[in-house]
Amino acid sequence: MSQLVALRRDLHIHPELAYNEHRTAAIVAEFLEDLGIEVHRGIGKTGVVGVLKRGSSTRAIGLRADMDALPMNDLGSQPWKSQTAGVCHACGHDGHTVMLLGAAAQLAANPDFDGTVNFIFQPAEEGQAGAKAMTEDGLFTRFPCDAVYAIHNWPQLPLGVVQTRPGPIMAAGDAFSITVHGGGGHAAQPQLTPDTLLATSELVVALHTIVSRNLDPCDPAVLTVTRINGGFSHNMIPAEATLSGTVRAFDSAVQDTIERRMRELAASVTAAHGLTATVKYERYYPATINSAEEAAVALRAARRAGLEHGEAVKPALTSEDFSFMLQAKPGAYLWLGSADSRPLHHSEYDFNDALIPYGIRWFRAVVQETLGVKI
Repeated sequence: MSQLVALRRDLHIHPELAYNEHRTAAIVAEFLEDLGIEVHRGIGKTGVVGVLKRGSSTRAIGLRADMDALPMNDLGSQPWKSQTAGVCHACGHDGHTVMLLGAAAQLAANPDFDGTVNFIFQPAEEGQAGAKAMTEDGLFTRFPCDAVYAIHNWPQLPLGVVQTRPGPIMAAGDAFSITVHGGGGHAAQPQLTPDTLLATSELVVALHTIVSRNLDPCDPAVLTVTRINGGFSHNMIPAEATLSGTVRAFDSAVQDTIERRMRELAASVTAAHGLTATVKYERYYPATINSAEEAAVALRAARRAGLEHGEAVKPALTSEDFSFMLQAKPGAYLWLGSADSRPLHHSEYDFNDALIPYGIRWFRAVVQETLGVKI
C-alpha cells in the first residue's frame, strides 16, 4: 500500500490538465504493462485502457477512473503539493487513478474470475468531456463491456461509507455567457449613453428568479452566475460587459425552460436600457443516470467488500461526464466517503490516502459480483 500512496502523491505533485495527461497516462500504461495486462494508449487522445482476460466467458465489464486535474493553484501545505503553477488535483482524480491501479494489481495477481475486465483511465473529466471523446473513439466497440462502473471520493460521507442510487445521481451541466452590447461613454455623462454595467447587474438579479418563479418547485435545478467582466477605467462606461455561469438540472424539459427564459430576460432587460444581448448556452454534460440493476450490483459489491453502504437519498447537482458512458452502456456511479478533507475543488483539497484500500476493495468486489469470482 505504501507504493500506491507514494504514487498517488507523485501524481499530486505533477498534475496535468485535460488532454495533456501525457505523464500520467505513461505512468498508468507502464504500471499495467508491468502487471502483464494488455495496454492500449491514446484512446480519446490521452486515455488508456488495460484489458485483463481470464477463462472462457464472453462477459465483460469496464471500471473507470479519471486522470485530469483542475486549472487552479494548489494552496495546500503538504510536502507533495502541486509543483505546476495553476494546475492542481483538487478533485481527487489522482486518488481515483491509484485505486483502480491497485485493483488491477490485485486482479492480475489473483485472476480467479471468468471474463474480461477493461480498466478505463479517462482524460479530461473536468469540463472537457473526456468520456465522450473515448466513447466516440470506439471505446465500447474496441473493448466491449456489458456494464461500466465508476467511483468518486465524496467528502460529505464518512470515511469508507459508500452510496449510490438507481436513476439520477448527478445533474446535467450547462454553461452560459451573456454579452451586453451598445453602451460606451464617459462616466460623468451617463445621460449620453446606455449603461452596460447597470443593465448587466439587473440581468444578474433577473436570472436568479428563473428557478424560483418559472420552474415547478418539485423540479430541482440550480442557476448560478459565477463571473462578471466589464470596464477598463474608473471614469468610463464600457461598450460591453459579459456575465457567465452554470445551470444544473436533471430533466431536459427543465433545461429547455431555463434556456428559453434566460434568452427572453436577456433580450428584455437589455432592451429596457437601449442595449442588446448575445446569449451562448452550452449543454456540455448530460445527467448521470444509473441503471437500476447495476446500481444494485454496486451496493452488493460494497456489502461483499465489507463496506458500510446504503442507497443515496437524493442525487447531487454537481455533474460528471461519466454520463456519456452511461448513455452508451448500463452502469453505475458510486460515492465513496472520504471524510477528513476539504470540499472538492477547494484550493487546499488533498485526496485522503486512507481511502485507497476502500476503493480497491470495491473495484475488486464489482468484478466478483459480475464475473463470478469464487471467494
